[in-house]
Formats: sequence, structure tokens, C-alpha cells
Amino acid sequence: MSQAAVPAVPLPVRIPLREIVPWAVFVVLLALIAVYFVSAEQGATSIFANMYVHEFVHDGRHLLAFPCH
Repeated sequence: MSQAAVPAVPLPVRIPLREIVPWAVFVVLLALIAVYFVSAEQGATSIFANMYVHEFVHDGRHLLAFPCH
């Protein structure tokens, strides 16, 4: 006689919080840098001279509704 096969229930993988926090901080830092360059990199708060960064992210500013002129 054959026995009924019981399907194995997959156990969730536990990821320790100590492994997630450094990556979360890194991603938040990158996001803040990206928001700075898209939103405020021009004029008095400019890090780089000229308007190279402004022209590079110009369409992104309008797409995200940041005024720039």
C-alpha cells in the first residue's frame, strides 16, 4: 500500500535586523543625495560650479514638480 504524501510547508527565512539596518541606511543616504541633486543643486546651495548638474537633472525636476526657473 502507498502512503499519502504530505506536502512540505516552507518555513519563512528569518533575516536578522542587524543585517538589514546597514543596507537601509545606505539606501536612505543615496535617496537623500539624489533628492538633493534633483531639488536643490543650483544657486546659493550649489556644490559644483556652473550649471552642469542643473542641466543634467533639468527634466527630472519638472517631472517631480520642482520649480527651477
